[in-house]
Amino acid sequence: MSRVATTFEQLRSRRRSALVAYVTAGDPQPDVTLPLMHAMVDAGVDIIELGVPFSDPMADGPVIQAASERALRHGVSLAAVLGMVRAFRAKNTTTPVVLMGYLNPIEVMGYGQFASAAAEAGVDAALTVDLPPEESRELLHHLDAHGIDPIFLLAPTSSAERMARICSVARGFVYYVSVKGVTGSASLDVAAVAGKVKQIRALTGLPIGVGFGIKDADSAARIAEIADAVIVGSALVKLVGESADQTDQIPARVAALLSAMRQAMDAPAMRGDTRLSR
Repeated sequence: MSRVATTFEQLRSRRRSALVAYVTAGDPQPDVTLPLMHAMVDAGVDIIELGVPFSDPMADGPVIQAASERALRHGVSLAAVLGMVRAFRAKNTTTPVVLMGYLNPIEVMGYGQFASAAAEAGVDAALTVDLPPEESRELLHHLDAHGIDPIFLLAPTSSAERMARICSVARGFVYYVSVKGVTGSASLDVAAVAGKVKQIRALTGLPIGVGFGIKDADSAARIAEIADAVIVGSALVKLVGESADQTDQIPARVAALLSAMRQAMDAPAMRGDTRLSR
């Protein structure tokens, strides 16, 4: 069983939703990422989503765009990101790591080489934002050969047919984008998200994660009531950017927000709520 599947199974038995945290690798400097990853786990993160810096991150808002620019100024490449995962695995062999990024760096490296190198480094899943399932067959072949889960995005505008198609090729979990727009945009309509999650759940037995628009402990707790995973990104990356000139304080500042989210998410389960008995 993969690390992703094992994590969700363990959380389900404890009636907890996963806390998935995104940071951009190499932001604001390469030597910050490794201690930040460990601090996130210590704060209660169940799955790390590690962003691969890219020059044209079309799905991301200005906060994560700026993070990519800071990392790229330090020459952080896909190979360097895999090196960070490898270093993380020297101390942590259980927390799943999902790479999130865009197709171009993978194409430059080559699908087969990427899948092999990612598996060797300890990557568990890959989310390639600009790769639709219709064009994913070759990459999926290589990912499958190395036991790496492909993660796909579903949007509020996805049709029922589109959702079914994506659910049929996804593994690990399905990522539902809770707002229209880029990362860090719009406000969260929990009722609308709940309806869409219910619709997706009828199409797949995979866990469903919800991201975009989750900014604080309250929004994390509300999404934990309806989804298997709460995915937070821009709020963390914003903290990193604000602390770019005080890099030694970044892990603690990010961990403080994540700890508050984890505590808020767990409060109903600690009261004996059966919300995750689905």
